[in-house]
Amino acid sequence: MKKLSVCILFGGMSPEHEVSLRSAEAVLNNLDHEKYNIYPVGITKDGDWIIFGGTDYSELPAGTWMNNPANRRGAISPVRGQGLLSFEGDCVVREVIDVVFPVMHGEYCEDGAIQGLLKLAGIPYVGPHIAASAVSMDKTLTKLVVDHAQVPQAAWHLVRRVDLEHHLNNVTAALENKFAYPMFVKPAGTGSSVGVSKASDRDALVKALHDAAAFDDKVLVEEFIHGREVEVAVMGNDNPVASVCGEIDSGAEFYDYDAKYLTDTSTAYIPARIPEDVEEQVREMAVKVYSAIGCQGLSRVDFFVTYEDNRIVFNEINTLPGFTSISMYPKLFGASGIPYSQLLDQLLQLAMEACE
Repeated sequence: MKKLSVCILFGGMSPEHEVSLRSAEAVLNNLDHEKYNIYPVGITKDGDWIIFGGTDYSELPAGTWMNNPANRRGAISPVRGQGLLSFEGDCVVREVIDVVFPVMHGEYCEDGAIQGLLKLAGIPYVGPHIAASAVSMDKTLTKLVVDHAQVPQAAWHLVRRVDLEHHLNNVTAALENKFAYPMFVKPAGTGSSVGVSKASDRDALVKALHDAAAFDDKVLVEEFIHGREVEVAVMGNDNPVASVCGEIDSGAEFYDYDAKYLTDTSTAYIPARIPEDVEEQVREMAVKVYSAIGCQGLSRVDFFVTYEDNRIVFNEINTLPGFTSISMYPKLFGASGIPYSQLLDQLLQLAMEACE
């Protein structure tokens, strides 16, 4: 059987660059090198493309990967049939790529940018296509689709950066009229809780709005939901399936970037500590959201389940969730009977099938 040539894209210009490096390390260490010809390609924070020539993938999270002497400059050509280009002196070498796994999070990837390039190139890729990626990345657009799908979610309000600059008092008054404290404030277009704050008074709200606006010109403000943070991994194209539910106890004010990646305060419970009938409803809602947005391949769908009455409230969807050794997506499918390496095989196969 012909070995598939797989390009693993990592890094990128988003604030989630470092998370991507950790995810890519785990993916590269779990791919079966007997099955695949593997081409690790990193994108620096400045947008340079580098074909990583090393074999020690711990160089990625360590940040030393860019200086490996075996590296080559490279790029994926938007011209169909050219594949991965590497530049060696005055020569350009073409490598045919069968499928790309963009192990990248946030802006310039999860928003449909990389997906557009790969569609132009005619190369299959893991994860949702352009429209679903763009809608899922912009939390305000996600909210509109989820509303239309009649899935319960937290009340929300859109604030624009320009209004903060010229009408700050009106903005805060409107928010205080709509929501009680605390409120959650998020940039519309980041993941991994980048730029997210919990505001418990007006001073904190003003700071949170400005902090979020530093990442995006649209800011999402949501009501506080007192509940468990429950996550579901979904996989598939036409007939998606949901994993068991997992629960995150952040051990902090909320499950922020530090709790996810930098500290050991959070605890994951798999399965989630919710009744079986509630878990089944969460899994059904996860597939409903996934399908309503038009996802394929994979996504992680997050909910709250209220402490008082087990009410299920949609939180957000991540179309290219973390794949680090401690990330919930692979752990949830691992608990569902699909180990990490097999999960990667299935995702690559789904990518190929989506283009047939």
